[in-house]
Amino acid sequence: MTDRTDVYQSRISRARDLMKDEGLDMLFIGPSSDFTYFTGHPVKTSERLTALLIPFDGKPTIVVPRLEAPLVEHLGDDYEYEVWDETENPIDRVAEQVRRTGGEDVAINDQIWGGFLVQLQHQLPNRSYHRGANVLKQLRSVKDQFELDLLKEASRRTDEAWKTFVKNVKVIGRTEEEVADDLKGTLADHGMPNIAFCIVASGPNGASPHHHTGDRRIQAGDPIVMDFGGIHEGYYSDVTRTPVAGHVPEDDFKTAYNIVLEAQQAAFEKIAPGVECQEIDRAARKVISDHGYGDYFIHRVGHGIGMTGHEDPYLVEGNDEKLQPGMVVSDEPGIYIPGKWGIRIEDSVAVTESGSERYNHVSRDITILE
Repeated sequence: MTDRTDVYQSRISRARDLMKDEGLDMLFIGPSSDFTYFTGHPVKTSERLTALLIPFDGKPTIVVPRLEAPLVEHLGDDYEYEVWDETENPIDRVAEQVRRTGGEDVAINDQIWGGFLVQLQHQLPNRSYHRGANVLKQLRSVKDQFELDLLKEASRRTDEAWKTFVKNVKVIGRTEEEVADDLKGTLADHGMPNIAFCIVASGPNGASPHHHTGDRRIQAGDPIVMDFGGIHEGYYSDVTRTPVAGHVPEDDFKTAYNIVLEAQQAAFEKIAPGVECQEIDRAARKVISDHGYGDYFIHRVGHGIGMTGHEDPYLVEGNDEKLQPGMVVSDEPGIYIPGKWGIRIEDSVAVTESGSERYNHVSRDITILE
C-alpha cells in the first residue's frame, strides 16, 4: 500500500466528528477493508483477532496477536498497541479499552465475527451496542482524490487488459474456465495480478447473473457475459461486456442488446450530485420495461465500488440517499432470458461536481470473438 499516514489520520479525525454526531464513544473494527481504510494495513479474518479501536478521545488502539505484531510495527506511534498472547482472550483487551474510555455506546463494524461481539456483550452487558455503518458508510462512500486516482487507474488497466484479450484470445470450442484463465492472465499482464472476480457465462448460462464459471464449451453463436475486475493498491475495478462467439444469434438478441445499451446510457446520464440513488435504477428500468423486458431485469442497476467490489451507495429502488461528488458506482443493467442467454453491460462511473465520468472506455458495442 502507498504510504499515506496523513490520509489515515485525517480519516480517523473525520470518523470522530461523525461519532460525535451519532453519540458514540468507541468504534470497534475487526479485520476488514474498514481496518485497512484507517491504517493502510490489510489484515485477514482469523480466529486470532486483530482489531482497531477508535475512541472518541485519545489515540486509536490496535489489538493484535503477538505472532502478528511485527506486521503492524511499521504503523508507528500514531496508534497504541495491545499485544495479546496465545493463552489470552483478545476480547479481554478490547473490554479493558472500552472500560478506560468510560463510554457507554460502542459501534461495531459489520465484518466482526458474531462470536467476538457476543463475548464483548457478555463482559460488558450494560453498554449499548450499535452498527458502525452509519459512520463508516458516510466516510467510505465519498472517495478522496487519492482514492479516485487509484480507482481510475484500476479501471484503465482493466480496459487495457480487455483490449488485449479481444485481440488475441479464441473462445469457440473452449470451456468457460479456460477462457476465464486467459482473461485472468491478461489482467495480470496489465498490472492486475490480484483478481477480484471473473465470471464467464456462455449461452444459457448467461441468464444467471452470477453464474459460476464452469466446464461448458462455448459454441458459435453464444453470447458470453463476462464480468471481471482486479485490485490495484487495494481498490477494485468492475466491468462487464457481453461479446458473442463467431456470429450474432439469429433471434431477438441484437434488439435486446441495444435496449440494454440504451438503458445503461439512460442511467449514466442520470448520475449527478443530488440525485437519489433509486432514480438511477428507475432510469434504466424504464427503458427496459418500456420495451417489454422489465420482468427479465432482475437486479439493481448498480452499487458502490472502492476497497470492496460491492459497497455503499446501492442504486436500487427504495434508496433515497442522494449521490455526492466523489462517489464511484457501477452502471450495469441487464436482460436475462432463461434457457437462452443473458446480456449485461457495465462500467464504473464517478460522480463529479457537475455530473458523472465513466472510468471504463472500451467499446460497449457488440464484439465478435472467434
